[in-house]
Amino acid sequence: MRKQRLANYDLSGLTLFLAVSYDASQLTLSVQGSTDPVSGLNQAQLDAVNTLSGPMLVLAGAGSGKTRVVTFRIANLIKHGVRPSRILAVTFTNKAAAEMRERALGLLGKKATEQPVVSTFHSHCVRVLRRHINRLGYPLKFAIYDRGDQESVIRAALREIRVPNESLRPGDALNNISRWKTAGIRPAEAVGHAQTDKEHLSAMAYRRYQNSLKTCGAVDFDDLLLLTEELFTEHDDIRDEEASQFDHLMIDEYQDTNGSQYRIVRGLAEAHRNLCVVGDDDQSIYSWRGAEVQHILRFQHDWPEAKVIYLKDNYRCTAAILELANRLIQFNSTRYDKDLEAARFGGERPQIWQFKDEEKEAEEVVKDIARKLSEPEFEPRDFAILFRTNEQPRAFEQQLRSMKIPYILIGGMSFFDRKEVRDLISYLKVIHSPIDEVSLLRILNTPPRGIGQQTVKTLMDTAVTEGVPLWEVFPKVRSIRNISENAANAVIDFSSLIRRYQKRFDTEPMSHVVRSLIGDIRYQKELERLYPDPNDRESREMAIEQVVNAVSAFETNKKKPTLGGFLDDSALSGGDFDNEKEKQLQRNGVVLMTLHAAKGLEFPNVYLVGMEEGILPHARSVKEEGAAVEEERRLCYVGITRAQDRLTFSLATSRKRWGKPRPTDTSRFLYEITGQAENAAKSAQMAKSPRDRVKSAGKRG
Repeated sequence: MRKQRLANYDLSGLTLFLAVSYDASQLTLSVQGSTDPVSGLNQAQLDAVNTLSGPMLVLAGAGSGKTRVVTFRIANLIKHGVRPSRILAVTFTNKAAAEMRERALGLLGKKATEQPVVSTFHSHCVRVLRRHINRLGYPLKFAIYDRGDQESVIRAALREIRVPNESLRPGDALNNISRWKTAGIRPAEAVGHAQTDKEHLSAMAYRRYQNSLKTCGAVDFDDLLLLTEELFTEHDDIRDEEASQFDHLMIDEYQDTNGSQYRIVRGLAEAHRNLCVVGDDDQSIYSWRGAEVQHILRFQHDWPEAKVIYLKDNYRCTAAILELANRLIQFNSTRYDKDLEAARFGGERPQIWQFKDEEKEAEEVVKDIARKLSEPEFEPRDFAILFRTNEQPRAFEQQLRSMKIPYILIGGMSFFDRKEVRDLISYLKVIHSPIDEVSLLRILNTPPRGIGQQTVKTLMDTAVTEGVPLWEVFPKVRSIRNISENAANAVIDFSSLIRRYQKRFDTEPMSHVVRSLIGDIRYQKELERLYPDPNDRESREMAIEQVVNAVSAFETNKKKPTLGGFLDDSALSGGDFDNEKEKQLQRNGVVLMTLHAAKGLEFPNVYLVGMEEGILPHARSVKEEGAAVEEERRLCYVGITRAQDRLTFSLATSRKRWGKPRPTDTSRFLYEITGQAENAAKSAQMAKSPRDRVKSAGKRG
């Protein structure tokens, strides 16, 4: 669905008549009668694009065209003589990096012989570590462990310190360790930061976990940042070498940087000081994964000569929607003083609907979607239901199913989490680096080849006694007591298979070698044995085929494809939720997703549901107040600014807890956006009866 309007913009003293077209995925500007693409930028965007040196902060509000600014600025730097390879642009997701790279190359044209380096933080850190991680005692051919691999390592660590699952679940231990790593806290320091019993146990396991990773020649996702920071901090020569590769550094979504990322950026930019950061303090919503809004708020303090540019023109939302967004976010005290200005005037007034319970809320929201879908201008992908907690979508799913409306619940299992994919990737990891013990143990008897659990235990005991990696025990397996001849032969055959494929990957096309490997290990035969149901088996065979397709695509897109490079790409995309989200959004269905997941997206029609104290703002934030509630307010602001044409808030006056209806209190945010801030305090105190009701022109239920 596309719409058009005409508008006038004042641009560098010239009034240009623009034809502006916009849709749910992007905004494109074209100047009638002009071939200069920069002419489509507004004055603030032009200022950012034409500032080519020194530190600069671009405060880019929601829907203000920040990606456009970044890509045009890259092109403008090159136009003014900067070599493309001397420009590093860093963002947070593979999707954003790919989009930025594609747009920049489109502006440069096909004749460009060099390209700017456009990367995610994690991808760039992998490149740094591949060059220097041996200085920290790791092999250059390190493996990158995903969540499943990490759980295997932490379980072993918890067993070593005799911590049962009931006392501390592996997932909780990993969450604590990840939080410490994000804050730059090393194993020796963790005990001093532990406050609860579970945190103390996690701190004890942290050291063993980290030692096990190093022994396996592996790192986890947090290590990619932490170890890069460690290299820059402890080895000035490495930091200077890496920083000297670039003359300009651009950081997108700067408000989402954590401590390690912040310090890495400083290390890369401190010498040349050509640092451009783009972000919005009003959209900083990821403190739970280490993001610190203070990084963007104190940018001028860190870089005193910095220029600050405000991108205030919003091309996404109607003026009616932006009015509420601006009113809400002004209740935050810690922010830059700014308001978004609507490029789309007027619009329908946002509605607030109130219902007796969550079931009625879901029923009426879905009925409203069904009514709109009966009109030819709408299709399912034009609607999004945004919620704060993962418990909320159940009732909406039930209603959508009953009315046979297609929908997409964003989330679910990643392609890289499927057993078949993990098995094959583990084979490739072991071929690349046989000391990767977690991957080795996963495939040693998968598919079954006669290496039983007792044999594996004996091999492991021998490796521990001799203080060597498990792989190094295999050549002498025939001399180890209590291992049968058949089992020893199976271990030797397995070792030969791995060595044979190591040589083949050095000399043959990768996709051909992977297809051959699948045949040699008889993986498809194993699927036939395990899954007699043809439909079940077919989906698993398709997953195997997709691995081969992924290898083939990697070969096609890379000038010098290597197995290690493919594994890095797989690990980085497997950890990128945004990558999976993008695949799901390609389907035509009503989108159900959390407010956190919705950042960066836009929809013609948005329903922001569950607007109650304890849900939004979340109960944990209500207890903490202060900065915690400010972040919840930013989250609500993000939800509001996802809406292009129509925005509807909904709340239930009672909600079931353990099967029994409990009265709720209206979210303070609804009082704030409707000009009834005096009632917000009452709601924040969880006022009992009589319940204050939000006054609104649009009420239902």
